[in-house]
Amino acid sequence: MGDIRLPRHMFLWCLSAIYMFAFASLYVQIPGLYGNEGVLPARWQLRVSGKSVVEQLKDSPTLLWFGPRLGLDTQQCMELLSLTGALLSLMTLALPALRDCRVFLVLWILYLSLYQVGQVFLYFQWDNLLLETGFLAILIAPMKMPWSSKVRLHDSVTFWLARWLLFRLMFASGVVKLTSRCPTWWGLTALTYHYETQCIPTPLAWFAHQLPVWFQKLSVVGTFVIEIAVPFMFFSPIRRHRLAAFYMQVLLQVLIILSGNYNFFNILTITLCLSLLDDQHVNFWLRRPTWKCMLSSLQTLISGLAVMLEMGTYALLGYWTVKYFDLQVDWENKSVSTKTAFTYFEFNGFLKTVTVPSIWIVMWVIGVLWRLWSTIQWAVMTAATVSMFAISLVPYTYFEYDAHSNLWPGVRTAFELTDRYQLVNSYGLFRRMTGVGGRPEVVIEGSMDRNTWTEIEFMYKPGNMSAAPPVVAPHQPRLDWQMWFAALGPHTQSPWFSSLLHRLLQGKRDVIRLIQTDESQYPFSKQPPAYLRAHRYKYWFSEPKKDGSYPQRWWRRVYVEEFYPMVHLGDSYLEQMLVQHGLKVRNKSAVKSESVIRDTC
Repeated sequence: MGDIRLPRHMFLWCLSAIYMFAFASLYVQIPGLYGNEGVLPARWQLRVSGKSVVEQLKDSPTLLWFGPRLGLDTQQCMELLSLTGALLSLMTLALPALRDCRVFLVLWILYLSLYQVGQVFLYFQWDNLLLETGFLAILIAPMKMPWSSKVRLHDSVTFWLARWLLFRLMFASGVVKLTSRCPTWWGLTALTYHYETQCIPTPLAWFAHQLPVWFQKLSVVGTFVIEIAVPFMFFSPIRRHRLAAFYMQVLLQVLIILSGNYNFFNILTITLCLSLLDDQHVNFWLRRPTWKCMLSSLQTLISGLAVMLEMGTYALLGYWTVKYFDLQVDWENKSVSTKTAFTYFEFNGFLKTVTVPSIWIVMWVIGVLWRLWSTIQWAVMTAATVSMFAISLVPYTYFEYDAHSNLWPGVRTAFELTDRYQLVNSYGLFRRMTGVGGRPEVVIEGSMDRNTWTEIEFMYKPGNMSAAPPVVAPHQPRLDWQMWFAALGPHTQSPWFSSLLHRLLQGKRDVIRLIQTDESQYPFSKQPPAYLRAHRYKYWFSEPKKDGSYPQRWWRRVYVEEFYPMVHLGDSYLEQMLVQHGLKVRNKSAVKSESVIRDTC
């Protein structure tokens, strides 16, 4: 492994930018989501009891416990933490001297504090990924001692943890697509639905949706290869294998960025990909000269063998792709036919074969990096690295029962003790393709007289069929995202939806700004609606006209069913839902003792 000083600096710089995006995005949404008159008031997450601060922090590790001691309520404290995190990460982005492990420790604690009370609006995989990556940054970042001007970087073994996290993220994301037995992934047709059914598509998603089916199926094959096969190249001793894997991973993430709004997630994944680089390649990007030395005959022989092994790996990867996805070129129709040429049980056999060896490969890498304990710092960082790797095996082996059940009980215990801090997590994006029969979408309507109904349009999610899909990343409109999840089932599976309607009936401005920052675009900006209801529709992208011209509308839709019955302030059904889900207290004295159980979905 070559020097990694430059990739390490790039990693820390990018993570600083991502922290800034995450904190700033959350800051503007706190009043509407978590304020005292928001959708899910965060104060209900903090139980008032006779426990000491230490015991409270043990139950829920968040700095928000100190808010009352500072004279701040929960909303104000959340805003203070978010603003502090955004400003500190901006300073870290601009000043290299601040990219210190202690600064990243502060940023991690700030985001963890918000996550603990974030409830369903902060329980996304990318929030877990940011916390896990942020904790790794504490180990990866240098520590500058006040008595020395020299900055000591930790050994390469700590930065290796970012590569292991990238492997777990990508490999699991590919595996779960097949272990879920989703027919669209097994039939290679998932992308014929994905572009129009994802939460918040971009305008380019409409054009990607129009691509021929054979190309969409070939793209799914490419996704499987990049997510399942290529990650094993992360640990190859051949440098060009790692570089090729880097560019393939970045290509996938860029294509996702172009077609969908996934906030900071794809940028964070690309940041993890920097762990595959070395100083030599970064200098190549920067057009900096590098020293070249004459190779001995033995080194020349080894280099030639490495090239042969490299080309053999690519040839084997291509052969397996053609064999297991039955790729056939149709020259007459200028297309490529593909199909899955293996069974679910054969794939499970593959997992049993590679899961445990993949762990041993990584342990071998640790052994290669292991050195004599020449300094206390090295010893501590190595021990931390081994510990992080050990507890990460628990979520990594979730998809393979035998490997998971054979883990040492001590590792399981350590994972359970640290789980509340989100140090390691399980991942698996796009496990099942939703919206196969049409994209479900909830449309809220308001009325003053129960006769004339007006649709309430959100800024980002589909509603108005003539409105173009937005480009909003790296910001994440968390209410719009949860509206997408709510449409997948009955409203009782999304308790917060009753609270949303209640706040809109009350005319709460902070909640309205989550829907429209420009209140003039909100149809009931002057007076709250007297009645609200919600219907479920199915949306599809519109299709080009027969002459090839573009349609006037981006979407088409059909009515499906009632999602939420008509309600008004004081409505018995609405009151029942609010009380049933703990979203409304009966009297003021009950506020202090209110406790909302965390939603784990």
